[in-house]
Formats: sequence, C-alpha cells, structure tokens
Amino acid sequence: MEYAGQQSMRGFLQQKRDGKMEEHEIKPIFRQIVKAVSYCHQHDIAHRDIKLENILIINKKTVKLIDFGFSINLKHKGRLNLFCGTPSYMPPEIVSKVSYYGKPADIWALGILLYKMLAGYFPFKGRNDRDLFRKIKQGNLAFPKNISDGLKHLLKSLLKVTPSERITAKEVNSFQYYYFARF
Repeated sequence: MEYAGQQSMRGFLQQKRDGKMEEHEIKPIFRQIVKAVSYCHQHDIAHRDIKLENILIINKKTVKLIDFGFSINLKHKGRLNLFCGTPSYMPPEIVSKVSYYGKPADIWALGILLYKMLAGYFPFKGRNDRDLFRKIKQGNLAFPKNISDGLKHLLKSLLKVTPSERITAKEVNSFQYYYFARF
C-alpha cells in the first residue's frame, strides 16, 4: 500500500472535464479493475464494495482495488444475506433485501463503475434511497451519447437485473466484445 498513492478514482474523475473519461482512457484502467475482481472471484472472494472511492490510481495508469472490509470468502457459503455496500452501486437483489450471490453483485458494481467513468454520472438516480432502489430494480438504462455500441453491449451484460444473466468477471476478461482489452 505504501506505493499505491493517495488519489482515488473518484478524485481523479473530479479533476476531469465533466467528471468523465474518454473511452480510450478507460480501456487500460477498466481492464485492470476487471482483472483484480476476476482474481478475487477465482479465489472465491466477493469484494461487495466496488466503487470509485475503493480504487486507487497511480500515475494516471495503474489502479489498485482496496478496502476489503465487506469482502467475504465464498468457499463454503451459498447465498448471502448481509445488506451492505454503497446505495448507488447496489444491485437489484441487494436493494430488494433478498438473499444473493456475491460474485454477480460485484459484476453489477463494475457496470455502475464503468458507466460513471464514461458518463460522469450514475445510471440510476433517485430523490432518496427508496426512489433510487426502485429505479435500480427496474434496471432501465439510458446510454450517454459518447459511448460505442460495443461498450453499450458490455454495460448491458454487466447491468442485467437478473443476477444469473450477468456476465462473469472471467467472461469479461475473455469475451470477444470486450474489445477494448486489446491494443
């Protein structure tokens, strides 16, 4: 951690014009985030609090996933019941207060994170938590104008309302429409 630096992705985005990044800037950063989450998932760890504040950025090109306070070892666990995380990043199953699997919850948070990096705002907003949770459960996405069709497809795969229909971290790393992983 002594090498990680002091700036979170949130602070980094606040310094950008309109609080967002261009697609070409996001490519290497998001790829690293997905690799970190994929590594955790391969070792049966769910982070459960993926958000801009929990990603440190070093020299505008290297990222570190931090704050494993809500993380859990899934090795001998089935569904989870702890209502945790940050409201804007919570998936429909958590805001509905039903038991859930940790890995698909992380995937939803990756989709929210990617959307925020691209658009400069969250895909779901509400006047209060109840209104926000209602919108999250509906899952109606409106895409900003500045994103490509391939990225829209990826966001749709990450932000499926039904957890079992969401792409996995491993699939994001290897799937062909994850086109921006290649340079």
